[in-house]
Amino acid sequence: MEKPSGLTPRPTDAELEILTVLWSRGPTTVREVHEVIAARKPTQYTTVLKTLQIMAEKGLVKRDETQRAHIYEAARPREWTQQQLAGDLLQRAFNGSARSLMVGALSARKASKAELAELRKLLAEYEAEYEKETR
Repeated sequence: MEKPSGLTPRPTDAELEILTVLWSRGPTTVREVHEVIAARKPTQYTTVLKTLQIMAEKGLVKRDETQRAHIYEAARPREWTQQQLAGDLLQRAFNGSARSLMVGALSARKASKAELAELRKLLAEYEAEYEKETR
């Protein structure tokens, strides 16, 4: 997986909401993004349009202008953005401590047995990869 760089700005909450729509639907028109968001909360079409235009300028989305209705898509995959956000949060709120981040996350919301099992599996995989790299 490609490692995040500091070149793409951290998305705002409104931008992240739009990115979530684009990740789930793929390339989408402004109208379709607006319909999805408006179904959850009152929002103006022009607000969604302006936010997408700003996001295009920032490099968070790509815009296809070849059709009458412009089509927008996320510039980066969901996983890349999540990794960037997690790394930023790790540094800003947890002073770079992965342990503190995990304790904070697990304290904030009770994890299911399945989630805990998945975390154990992921930690074992990361540990095996680390061991392989340090040999």
